[in-house]
Amino acid sequence: MLIPQQRKVRSVKFTIIERTIDMPERRVIEGVPLAAPARAVLDGVRRIRDLDPVRSLLIETVETGLCTVGELSAELGSGSRRGTALPRAVLRELAAEVKSVPEAAALAIWKRAGLPPAEQNVKIHDAFGNYIGKPDSWCDELAMAWEIDSYAFHFGRDAYRKTLHRNNRYAAAGIVVVQTLPSRIRDEPDKVIAELRAAAEAAARRPRPAISVVRSERAA
Repeated sequence: MLIPQQRKVRSVKFTIIERTIDMPERRVIEGVPLAAPARAVLDGVRRIRDLDPVRSLLIETVETGLCTVGELSAELGSGSRRGTALPRAVLRELAAEVKSVPEAAALAIWKRAGLPPAEQNVKIHDAFGNYIGKPDSWCDELAMAWEIDSYAFHFGRDAYRKTLHRNNRYAAAGIVVVQTLPSRIRDEPDKVIAELRAAAEAAARRPRPAISVVRSERAA
């Protein structure tokens, strides 16, 4: 709960009282005065000291359309710098089209592997303009895709079928693809790096297939 700086009210039980000199313009919903989503979320994550929960909250905020990366960045830049290191890092990841906590961790793994630059969530097409897929990470120099495939997402029959069709399209187009479970990024980063490097070497040895990329800008 936000209150003006001059008020002397303490937090009690489940309610955290936050005194501020910058009271936001309120929005009244069902009789309750609320701050804008960007302010509310950033005030909340300032108190969190672990990176993944901060990632989860900010990614969900953007992906559900509550506010944009630009609105979050503007709010972060206009307020206190207290507790902003983690949300600033996550917003840089979001600006790079990272859409999940595993993808954010994967970005760091890719950099550690020392591979050519990769892009997140771009659409790729074959030489005839046919859609192939939208890999979690795409290295255009090598025509190599990296998919972070979780059991939770691919357990259902329809999701599993879509994954098989996607992999068949990769194979038909001559794309080298690496599939990694999110848990391995956390528990076996060195092994994942070795697999990525081996795949990159294989991709570099074969002629690059005629793959084109369609990039879209995230709303700011």
